[in-house]
Formats: sequence, structure tokens, C-alpha cells
Amino acid sequence: MKYRLMDVLACPYDKTFPLRLIAIKRTEHPERQYTWPRKPFCEEYCSYRDLKIKEHPKPEALPCEECHRWEIETGVIYCPTCGRWYPIIEEIPRMLPDELRNEKEELAFLQNIAEDLKKAAPDIADKILTQGRPFALKKP
Repeated sequence: MKYRLMDVLACPYDKTFPLRLIAIKRTEHPERQYTWPRKPFCEEYCSYRDLKIKEHPKPEALPCEECHRWEIETGVIYCPTCGRWYPIIEEIPRMLPDELRNEKEELAFLQNIAEDLKKAAPDIADKILTQGRPFALKKP
């Protein structure tokens, strides 16, 4: 998944924007070149720097060239309003309605990334792991 996708994603349940992106594993592609004629590429939200474009004093100075080279392989998209989390698995964000999500697979995913999530996002990792919706790990 590319960072710039977060500029258009909102929570399907409560329409919260922006959502929080937590990159667990990412891959750099130095061969990718930024070729768009304008900067910044994103219109509302830069998830690479976790900021709203309009709040940045010099949006044209944002590192679009650098951002464009990264692909998020594994991560979590989190809605701070409703507490829902969505996995990013093999570069694909899986933002499905609760009734279409696979509880067993997603709990295994959470278990596998738990330690990395705590390192990448210590401020919200526990919320996702133990209170996240629609599934969460049981507290020890």
C-alpha cells in the first residue's frame, strides 16, 4: 500500500478522516521517480509525515519524492473515533465491513504483529490489541 492512499481513505463506519496509519513492515523502491507536475501530491493529508496539508507552513516542501518510493507491506489502519482497525497484509489494506471479516485470521494477524505494533505505535498499540473493533486479543 502506498502512503498516499491515506489521503482518500475514511472510516467506512463513522467517516472519520484522517485515519491513523501504522507501518509495521515497508519496502523501499529507489527506482521509483516522482513525476507529477505539482507538489504536494496529496490534497488533504500526508500520512508519510502524519499531518494535514493545510496546516503545514510550506506544503511544497513536503518529501513527496521520498514518500513515493515506499510500499507498506504490513501494517494497521486505525480509526481513533470508533476504535476499528484494519490490517494491511501483503501490501493490501483490508477495509471490509465487520460481518465480512475473518475473526480467526485477523486475530492471528494481531498476535503476529503485537510486539512490532507496540514498538511502532506505543501510544495506541494497547487500544488496538485489547479493545480494537471488531476483534481484539484477550488481556493476559
